[in-house]
Amino acid sequence: MPSTRLDPIDRKILAELQADGRMTNVELAKRVGISAPPCLRRVRTLEEQGFIKGYHADVDSRELGFEVQVFASVGLQKQAESDLSAFEDLCHGWPLVRECHMLNGEVDFILKCVAPDLSTFQRFLTEELTAAENVASVKTSLVIRGAKDEPGVPFEILEERLGQNA
Repeated sequence: MPSTRLDPIDRKILAELQADGRMTNVELAKRVGISAPPCLRRVRTLEEQGFIKGYHADVDSRELGFEVQVFASVGLQKQAESDLSAFEDLCHGWPLVRECHMLNGEVDFILKCVAPDLSTFQRFLTEELTAAENVASVKTSLVIRGAKDEPGVPFEILEERLGQNA
């Protein structure tokens, strides 16, 4: 388990930052029970080691006019590594595609897409996604509403597992 190289304070830092990435270092240090200078050093180390990939604001897409959210299941004609990588590269260039995950099973990729309206998504679907080289099939599901969208990992499960292994 990779998290075993993290001590309890590192895990507390990660959990606190995952919940609120905007808190000051002083507040973070207070919450995890250490002083500010070593807390900042730990955060920098966690960033350098890749445990913290970045910081961002959780924006409301609908408030910004992106009314349409769609999950697109994509099947490719060929699945050699070069073909998979080529499709992933295409996804990086499509602004409407916000997430791209390669899957095991009947579908090769699932894409999370957002668009301001249905006609914009349909244009992307017909002119770019289904027209892309090596794309054999695309099935779409329009999101009616989201019930849960929680980024990160459940630290309480991690702590429970680590407690059992101790």
